[in-house]
Amino acid sequence: EVQLVESGGGLVQPGGSLRLSCAASGFTFSSYGMSWVRQAPGKGLEWVSYIHSGSGSTSYADSVKGRFTISRDNAKNTLYLRMNSLKHEDTAVYYCAGSAMSDTNYRPISPGAYNYWGQGTQVTVSS
Repeated sequence: EVQLVESGGGLVQPGGSLRLSCAASGFTFSSYGMSWVRQAPGKGLEWVSYIHSGSGSTSYADSVKGRFTISRDNAKNTLYLRMNSLKHEDTAVYYCAGSAMSDTNYRPISPGAYNYWGQGTQVTVSS
């Protein structure tokens, strides 16, 4: 059974930091490009970041560039998102997703565009 299980979300003050994790199982994690996609309350899905399966090349949405860092540990089948300098507008449910597409310009927001999609973890930025 394929699973993507996100963790690490929670309540944090503006300016604070969090690290999200996504544990993958049931597929060859190292062969898939991995992404983070988020959904703020009352809004649509927003692509956040991507990391290539092999090269480790990354890409970011302009809204998080310079503040968020995506990484992966293929030995542990785990994807990460380090989030610094958090803002109120970063409040959202964060989903990890896996795709066979190996392209840093691949930035879909629809779950159907990915091979695998997690259940999400809530991040709330509030004072």
